[in-house]
Amino acid sequence: MDKESPHSMKESIMFSHKLAQLSKALWKSIEKDWQAWIKPYNLNINEHHILWIAYHLEGASISDIAKFGVMHVSTAFNFSKKLEERGLLTFSKQADDKRNTYVYLTKKGESLLLETFSSYNPDTYSVYTGSLPIKELYGKFPEFSELMSIVKHVYGPEFIELFETSMEKFEEDFSEKEGELHPAPKQSEPTNG
Repeated sequence: MDKESPHSMKESIMFSHKLAQLSKALWKSIEKDWQAWIKPYNLNINEHHILWIAYHLEGASISDIAKFGVMHVSTAFNFSKKLEERGLLTFSKQADDKRNTYVYLTKKGESLLLETFSSYNPDTYSVYTGSLPIKELYGKFPEFSELMSIVKHVYGPEFIELFETSMEKFEEDFSEKEGELHPAPKQSEPTNG
């Protein structure tokens, strides 16, 4: 007989099933709400996510998009190509990195992404409204530290670092006034003189 595992088989199955069931239920709600949000812009979830990633990274390799967007490389490339055809992204190679293809938001792409942000209505997001009782009780939304630890151990610390950086960038790049989201003024280049 093999050495007894320090983890119970029953406990492992129950944990895995519980996480799968809850994740699937949350994703189904998020997916439905996200699709409804971006439908007027003729975007699908992968395309919107790619625009968002390109915005946060201020240019991203296809492999960065695939990793951070949790999608296959071919999916990231194919949907990025569709966005390029619509004039929302541009593709380029960097002088010091000819192996990777990088995508950048065009002005049209950035404008469309910002327009989607402006049209966001929190009351139409089931997961958000479902979290309000927690916020009312504790004065803040759930912080997901345990979930982030799981994701970090599955996808690696770079994934979490990129996630946190994107949240910080969003916080810095936008302000809210009277319930409306406004981009922060762009930092202008220093002038000589």
